[in-house]
Amino acid sequence: MNKPLVMITGASAGIGEATARAFSAAGYPLLLLARRIDKLRDLGLANTICMQADVRDRTSIQAAVAEGEAAHGPVDCLVNNAGIAPLARIEDQDPEEWRDLLDINCLGVMNCMQAVMPAMKTRRHGTIINVSSIAGRKSYPFHDAYGGSKAFVHNLSEGARRSMAPYDVRVILVSPGLTRSTIQESMLNTEARAIWEERGAEIGGGIDAGHVAETMLFAYQMPQSVILQELTITPTRQEY
Repeated sequence: MNKPLVMITGASAGIGEATARAFSAAGYPLLLLARRIDKLRDLGLANTICMQADVRDRTSIQAAVAEGEAAHGPVDCLVNNAGIAPLARIEDQDPEEWRDLLDINCLGVMNCMQAVMPAMKTRRHGTIINVSSIAGRKSYPFHDAYGGSKAFVHNLSEGARRSMAPYDVRVILVSPGLTRSTIQESMLNTEARAIWEERGAEIGGGIDAGHVAETMLFAYQMPQSVILQELTITPTRQEY
């Protein structure tokens, strides 16, 4: 029996790339989205459709979903992973960074959810995995706007879970702690990046993105009648 289609945003690097590799190894056809399509193609994963798409653009998301579903049937799992982390103190941060942060981390998540939720609701089957951060629950230095964006994802996920549960659609929230990835590339504030890297060194460099991916795969492969509502994944040495 053919496995259902899995859609992953921000799949060109970090947690997104690791998730694409994990789900592909498990035999799922993939719809991979990122702004850098060359990076998606370089992954060389079988049975995969790569689409250049910006999660801020609803039209490009809808077009990607249509192409993926034409080839592999309905999206059964959305891994909402795309995000940026321009860490800074709110009083020092360029307001243009706020706009990019909120548009990608908040509106982008909703754009992707809305693109697949109505059909999942009609089919009474599907899973949405929103990748947030432990910073959505706890306060950290220089995480002012970023933490706010992730708190938004937490509350959005809780609301969506409540509305979709009667239709047997799962909404799962995954909150990684410090993870080895490329997200620091969006940290333009040198003081914030230095503190982030110092903290990472103190706790062993962070967890491997592959461990986050494997946890999401496990959660998805549970029976549809079972949901791991929230998962917080951190290095053992990350005490807070």
